[in-house]
Amino acid sequence: MKILVTGSEGFVGKNLVWNLRELMEGRNRTRPSLSITGIYEYDRGYDQRILEEACAKVDFVFNLAGVNRPKDASEFMKGNHDFAVTLLDTLKKYENTCPVMLSSSVQASLTGRFEGSEYGKSKLAGEELFFDHGKETGAQVLVYRFPNLFGKWCRPNYNSAVATFCHAVANDLPYTVNDRSTVLELCYIDDLVEEMFDALEGREHREGKYCYVPVTHKASLGEIVDLLESFKKMPETLGMPSIPAGSFAKKLYSMYLSYLPASKMSYILESNVDNRGNFTELIRTFDHGQVSINIAKPGITRGEHWHNSKWEIFMVVSGHGLIRERRIGLDPETGDEYPVVEFEVSGKQMKAVQMLPGYTHSITNLSKTEDLVTVMWANEMFDPDYPDTFYEPVDPKGK
Repeated sequence: MKILVTGSEGFVGKNLVWNLRELMEGRNRTRPSLSITGIYEYDRGYDQRILEEACAKVDFVFNLAGVNRPKDASEFMKGNHDFAVTLLDTLKKYENTCPVMLSSSVQASLTGRFEGSEYGKSKLAGEELFFDHGKETGAQVLVYRFPNLFGKWCRPNYNSAVATFCHAVANDLPYTVNDRSTVLELCYIDDLVEEMFDALEGREHREGKYCYVPVTHKASLGEIVDLLESFKKMPETLGMPSIPAGSFAKKLYSMYLSYLPASKMSYILESNVDNRGNFTELIRTFDHGQVSINIAKPGITRGEHWHNSKWEIFMVVSGHGLIRERRIGLDPETGDEYPVVEFEVSGKQMKAVQMLPGYTHSITNLSKTEDLVTVMWANEMFDPDYPDTFYEPVDPKGK
């Protein structure tokens, strides 16, 4: 299958082309039914011969070309209607009746706040051209009226408020929210690309004569900027907000990160250093605990404490150590202390060891020369007002 993507240098075009390449070159194996053998890219200023060759050979056309912010309103029709005429006429010239997709907009409805929109009028005119093309040639026509789009590579201060806010917050720039209560319907770029793959497989989502992306989100401007401000604080607080799979927050966070300048791509973590080694918190979450890194010097033992409800998972990634655990109290059957359970651990084999509630535990660096590096996960963030941590030697007899 050969594919033409017009508007290939735009926000949607770039994301689609890069993901089509991953399919074509075999790095993305999620769509085994798709066999892509060529991708033609076309955008403003490209040699017309590229369009001619593509229209003669391709099996599917994604028309993403368009004008969003012209200097003069008259350019809307030229960019969104006239190019569509050129594209469709070129396909007819080569008698190519392959499926054609059109990137339109909800503004083409010309209803509500979009009434009288010159941009909407130009998009509607483009839609009518495509529908007429389908009737005339028998070609399958897929017209999508996209809502507000967001995701990586979206141009700020252009046609996306979300991109503008992401860029401003990430780069410490001023921004203005005119009405925090304004609600946007938003479509994430990865969800859009997946729908484009569905379209290639002949499984596009339709409602009447229009196609649509089945996954969208609704969020107010206030909710968006509040989330962005919380993302910005993460390197300082280490607090990761809740980002469930498929959630708007998770997608927005990915978009936000793509606008970070090089100076913010790394940050210094505060470490607790003493003669035993180094303990550093890496990340905190409100619902899934926290992750820390512990470095113990040769011969050093850390821990010797227990928790009521807190539990942890230790994984040694470098060095050679011994983890020991003992249930506190006495065994009612024997009257003796419970036995010590030992786990020898090493960075040569990734092993997760669970620190159980009600068990005192410790970790000892067995090496005489190397540091012991351990990744530690705890099920809750440390609360200094209720640390739930109590000293108790693992082996009270000193064995």
